[in-house]
Amino acid sequence: MASFKTADLDTLLEALYLLYGDFRYLFMDEIQNVEQWPFFVNRMLRQEIHIFLTGCNSKLLSGELATYLTGRHNKVELYPFSFSEYCSFRNVDIHSLSVKGQALRKAALMDYLTQGGFPELLNEKNRRGYIEGLLDNIIRNDIARRFRLRHVDVLYRMAAYLMHNFCQEFKADEVAKLFGISDHTAENYFHYLQEAFLLFSVRKFSFKSKNRIRNEKVYIVDPAFIAERNDTIQTENLGWRLENIIYIELLRRHKPDYADVFYFKEKDYECDFVVAQAGKAIELVQVSYDISNPKTRRRELNGLIKAAKKLQCKNLTLVTLDDQEDLKLDGLDIRIISASNWLIP
Repeated sequence: MASFKTADLDTLLEALYLLYGDFRYLFMDEIQNVEQWPFFVNRMLRQEIHIFLTGCNSKLLSGELATYLTGRHNKVELYPFSFSEYCSFRNVDIHSLSVKGQALRKAALMDYLTQGGFPELLNEKNRRGYIEGLLDNIIRNDIARRFRLRHVDVLYRMAAYLMHNFCQEFKADEVAKLFGISDHTAENYFHYLQEAFLLFSVRKFSFKSKNRIRNEKVYIVDPAFIAERNDTIQTENLGWRLENIIYIELLRRHKPDYADVFYFKEKDYECDFVVAQAGKAIELVQVSYDISNPKTRRRELNGLIKAAKKLQCKNLTLVTLDDQEDLKLDGLDIRIISASNWLIP
């Protein structure tokens, strides 16, 4: 719709009525290129026509829909392939209980932890070239051009730094000092990266708003951004990778139900994820790649139990690579489940 003008939308509408008669659904791509498009869309909504809008972030970020459509929109967030979708694409049986079936799912999970779930990437030979091109497009077009940023190189280096330090807390003052920018600019850049769906932030669960605003943790939209980049030295931290994909899966499952995902941390323990609805914790999820070491097992279970008692939540899960066990500790029921099973809804 790049060459469309505002008046052309009515001409298009007339042509559609001539061709199809009365209709109730209208799909429009790149409508943000047409000036005053919100007036047209709001008029269609008042006529009870359901409109599906798609477009690029360089002209319209998802957060701006609320401004333009004032309560008349329902945002649907699309993510890269989930693990079950990845298995389906790879023809891996997600329901088989045989030794072979479970082994194939685990092998698929190990691939998913490193390859990620971008559909186009699964048949791409030049994986690094694809990811570099995608990252460059997001940084330069979706963000820098949209917000008219002058120091694109700083934004690019900051994005690379945060992607390298995923699953860690974002501290604006430290990032600002590292890149020679103000705290305010660092916070703005971090927000832009989230608006473009490159990064996500998880806030600390607290009943005090000032604690929720600070100490956000950084997660990446897809594992492919972790290692498939130039000039990257990335250790094989599969534990962080697993935590990252568990978080994205929690978003898939709970955001449509208007639930939020937080993390919980006290001085002597931490719980990776708190799913909350209407300000109440409804599920706690701990993630640990390997709990075969007794010390690690105690630490992870202790964090889950203490958080459960603090937040008065009884729905407790510990996700690991291999383990399957139901146990009762301190009067609480805890489900330990392998990631390849938990990720299958």
